[in-house]
Amino acid sequence: MSDPVDHPPHYTQHPSGVECIQVIEHMGFCLGNAVKYIRRADLKNDAIEDLKKARWYLDREIALRTKPQQTLAQVRASRPHGFTP
Repeated sequence: MSDPVDHPPHYTQHPSGVECIQVIEHMGFCLGNAVKYIRRADLKNDAIEDLKKARWYLDREIALRTKPQQTLAQVRASRPHGFTP
């Protein structure tokens, strides 16, 4: 039986049987979210949207590592239309 909070079906549908959180909890926030969205892209309704979200988090991680002076407002302005992580 799936629990919509603790164990939604798309959390355990990966062929490995490993829940994504078991991997991403050892990463930083942005990298972990990118992996989460990539992993679930084909398990939910809109793979392209999830891949765009993953790209946003990867771009954010790159910006943090290469342009530490970038403000949160600049990062927010770069989000895909309607995207709220």
